[in-house]
Order: sequence, then C-alpha cells, then structure tokens
Amino acid sequence: MELYGLVGRGISHSYSPDFFRKKFARLGLAADYKLFDLNDIDQFPALVASNPNLKGVNITMPYKRMISNFIDVLDVSVQYTGSINTIKIDRSASGTILKGYNTDIIGFEKSLLPLLKGRCVKALILGTGGSSRAVSYVLRKYGIFFYHVTRDPKKIHQMGYHWMDTEMMNEFHLIVNTTPLGMTPNDETFPDIPYHLLTPNHILFDLVYNPEETMFLKKGKMRGATVLGGLQMLNDQAEASWKIWKR
Repeated sequence: MELYGLVGRGISHSYSPDFFRKKFARLGLAADYKLFDLNDIDQFPALVASNPNLKGVNITMPYKRMISNFIDVLDVSVQYTGSINTIKIDRSASGTILKGYNTDIIGFEKSLLPLLKGRCVKALILGTGGSSRAVSYVLRKYGIFFYHVTRDPKKIHQMGYHWMDTEMMNEFHLIVNTTPLGMTPNDETFPDIPYHLLTPNHILFDLVYNPEETMFLKKGKMRGATVLGGLQMLNDQAEASWKIWKR
C-alpha cells in the first residue's frame, strides 16, 4: 500500500488525512495518509528510511524552512520562497532522492485573486515563518506592496504590531495571518492588531483552516471586512501536491 503523510509538530488537528483518504477512496486506490508528529526535524531521515512505501509528504509548521537540509533537489518554487511544504520521495536501486516543492504558492494565489476582484491594495503579512514566504512571493508576483508584521522587527521590510495605527490601517487594506494564532486547540487566540480600525474596505485572509472561522476572522467580520479562512487554500495546495507525487 502506498503511504503519504504530513510532517510537523502538534498536528493532531490537521484535516489533511481526511482530505486524502476521501480522495483515495474516490479514486479506488490502496493508499493511506498519516500524521507524522516529530519533536525534532532531525528525526525525518529515520522516518523516510523506516517507511519504504512512503511516496511523499507534506510539511507544516515549524519545519517548512528547516526541512531543506535533507532535500536533494529543490524546485524553483522553493528557491524563490526558501520554504518547502511538499516532498516527493523517489526510490530506486541506486538510492532515495528527495525533491522539495512549495505548493502553498498555488493554494494562496487561487484563493486570493477572487477576493481582490481587481482591486489595487497594499498588504500586511502577519508573521515571518515558512508560510509567509509563499504569501510574499504571490504578492510580489502581482505587484502588491507589503510589510511583514512581527513582534521583533529587524529588517527594512518588517514592522511591529504597535506601528499599526490609523494612518497605516487606512493605507493597507489586505491583512494576511500566517501565524498559528487561533488554530485549534487555541481557538480563542488572535493576532494583536487594532480591530477597531478595520472597515468594509479591508480584506482579512487567515491561513489557519481549523477552525474554519477564527477569532481573527470573526473580529474582522464584525467590522464589515471581507474575510476568508485557509480551507480552500489547503485543498488547492493538497491537489497540487498530489499532482507532484503522481508525476
């Protein structure tokens, strides 16, 4: 039986096994998708070696950047973002080759464009982790000016949460949460932004998909903002992963 899976830490909440098992059932495939919860990314080589039927994995927080140390071939999507969320495992008599890709780019782009409806906006990306790299790549592709918002800004393209004043909120209408705040089981947490300054002109996109409507989105909706969670992005990037695994 072919095996696929998700590698991360604290991932019991993931919808990915359900998505892929339903897909395998529709296709009539003898395959399974499992969660591989690793305390340390250095456990990854042993995981690959001990599961000879493992054909591919998705990568999630906090390993999207660290996993590159174990990859033999990097797709151009990884070279642009520095982040990996999909790995194809090619095995042969001569050895095992791991190929890294970033399908978050595809998922975010497909979800974002219908929200914009052709609007020219400026964006704030909450967080600086692996997922934020895919978001920033797509925004650059479409000429959308952005800042990364972080608790400890150190670079010229970064700003602190405390800089999000009235002037800034009136200028930047797309806000993308790439942090894990609000993710199950910590449903009541949310990014520390000035929600009272949100308007119907704002668009809030949360990469968190469980729960489908986070506190970040609920607070935005209360102010009339357009909101979208990460479930569609998850599905789109999963489909892109599947295409890579079956090449």
